[in-house]
Amino acid sequence: MQQDPRIASLALRGHQAASGVFRAALASGRLPHAWLITGAPGIGKATFAFRLARAVLGGEDPSSPEGRRISAATHADLLVVQRSYDEKRQRYRGEIVADDVRPITAFLHRTAAEGGWRVVIIDGAEWLNRSAANALLKILEEPPPKAVLLLTSSAPGRLLPTIRSRCRRLELAPLSTEDVRHIVRQAVPDIADDELQRSVAGAHGAVGRALALLADEGGRMAALVEKILSGVSVGQSYDIAETVLRKEDGFNLFFSLLSDTLQECARTAARRGNAEAARFAQAWEAIMRLQSETERFNLDKQETLLEAMTIASKA
Repeated sequence: MQQDPRIASLALRGHQAASGVFRAALASGRLPHAWLITGAPGIGKATFAFRLARAVLGGEDPSSPEGRRISAATHADLLVVQRSYDEKRQRYRGEIVADDVRPITAFLHRTAAEGGWRVVIIDGAEWLNRSAANALLKILEEPPPKAVLLLTSSAPGRLLPTIRSRCRRLELAPLSTEDVRHIVRQAVPDIADDELQRSVAGAHGAVGRALALLADEGGRMAALVEKILSGVSVGQSYDIAETVLRKEDGFNLFFSLLSDTLQECARTAARRGNAEAARFAQAWEAIMRLQSETERFNLDKQETLLEAMTIASKA
């Protein structure tokens, strides 16, 4: 159900303020060479980055040669770096490594194939390991002319401060309820009205979260998350872990819903001036780190789920 950001970028909705900042810089002829696009998970950062790439490369018209090449992933002046997919294990690798970043140097130092700009999108920059981050830093320190790097990150605090300091930051705000409803309806034309309402209501302005909620048929996984936050016994924790792991992609869906719920609890508590906000934020950070380490080092998922439930219930 996940949208292809290359295609989705053609029908981008919302994020007008951030788009306006970038387009003004592009029109001025003084475009910063690196941008850090941040925002909540599922808010459309990759889609937004591809829209900016289209603006730079002249590919916003889907019927134009440039537009068709971007959609087909064949544009010679656009390079995309992200976590690679492990076909054997049927999951994304736990980090972006130096070998993924090294092609950027050769790409940026050759002449643009179409005589204009070269664009690099690094999707999920928080997944850069230390070697990859250092390799990227060298590129940012000596950027070639007529080149722009677009980094997306849901957790910019995990990036090296020296990388953050060399990027112009664009923070994406949550989409309006109407925008989320429109995008979900376009992505899933046959969606039932009640399922549409459920997914949009819990999306908090993030299309990715709305689509994740749709994958959680009937809201069963979300109900388990709410149950965990209310406190569960050891026996119940094992039953929940088994239920999560039986569902296709249940592990990632569970962590997505749990982390989003903790973030929302932290925001709500902060708005009320409640001291519990810090505890929720710490629990979210611990759970995100736990998921990342499990993916990176191929740890036991059942043990990870049990530990995540312990952290969440204590929060």
